[in-house]
Amino acid sequence: MAGTKVLVVDDSLTMRALISGALERIPGVEVVGMADGAAEARELVASTWPDVMTLDVEMPGMSGLEYLAEIMDTKPMPVIMFSTRTQDGAAESIEALRLGAIDCFPKPRVAAPAELDAIIAKLAKRLKAAKKADIKPKAPPKTAKAPPIDWNGRLLLVGGDASSTKSIFDLFSGFPANCPPTVVVQHLGPGLVESMAAKLAEQVAPKVVVAADGMKPEQGTIYLAPHGDAHLVIDSWPHGTLRLLPRDPVAGERPSISLLFASAAKAAASNAVGVLLLNSNEDGAGGLKALNAAGGYAFSPADEGGGYTLARGMVSQPVGSDALVAGVLKMCSK
Repeated sequence: MAGTKVLVVDDSLTMRALISGALERIPGVEVVGMADGAAEARELVASTWPDVMTLDVEMPGMSGLEYLAEIMDTKPMPVIMFSTRTQDGAAESIEALRLGAIDCFPKPRVAAPAELDAIIAKLAKRLKAAKKADIKPKAPPKTAKAPPIDWNGRLLLVGGDASSTKSIFDLFSGFPANCPPTVVVQHLGPGLVESMAAKLAEQVAPKVVVAADGMKPEQGTIYLAPHGDAHLVIDSWPHGTLRLLPRDPVAGERPSISLLFASAAKAAASNAVGVLLLNSNEDGAGGLKALNAAGGYAFSPADEGGGYTLARGMVSQPVGSDALVAGVLKMCSK
């Protein structure tokens, strides 16, 4: 398999050197160019044809967010953002992910080996998935409000990672204010979950909160798992309670999508609907399989052709990306 070609875009010469050096330590990665801003990046994209771009959020002139929006509208490609991780930076990171970036990393502060090694390990994992990512032009926003549903009592579970941010916004933007109780595990970096909740709350009809131990899932609310040292699970259903369990990571992740889905399989069985938004077997697929085996409904990315597959037991059917919202709400309605 051919290597992954990466274009590095940052207005700081020092940061370009740090990021490029980190990337070149990853086997199979080739840095094909470095640009100090959007104008130079456009020229290099046309001449080097990178598979992936790394892009600074904070740049003078055309900002990284503005250039990212242009990329997603005109020539979509996998983009990994680098940002300072302040409170404002966290909000900008979420906006970048909403626009279509597949991940957002904190900028390395110094060329310390420990810090660079941590970034390299995460970058390597992300770049492996990035080259295979199917990035499509941003769809126009939907303006029509979703009608209320006649809820059938099913619990909704959603799993994703940073690259699923746009899909999460697209999914929940189609939900009515009285959506089914919805519990989300999304793999995000430190300091981003609160900004994700705030940004979602601005744009969707249901209430959005960061989950806390002991909360009882209610209709009309979306619960986001907090980043930290605990997994989020549901202990029973109906009338269940969300629990935070301080256990070891599962498949390298904490909170774990699979553990949430597996807890719902045990607690709710056929009264649970799981939606997996990322194409990864490392976390999520095992839990979704358990949910399906327990009689629940499982939406997962289709292996080929895009869209999703809805499965229950041995029965499955394709669901287009544009029909995911309707399909999920149908499974949660009488």
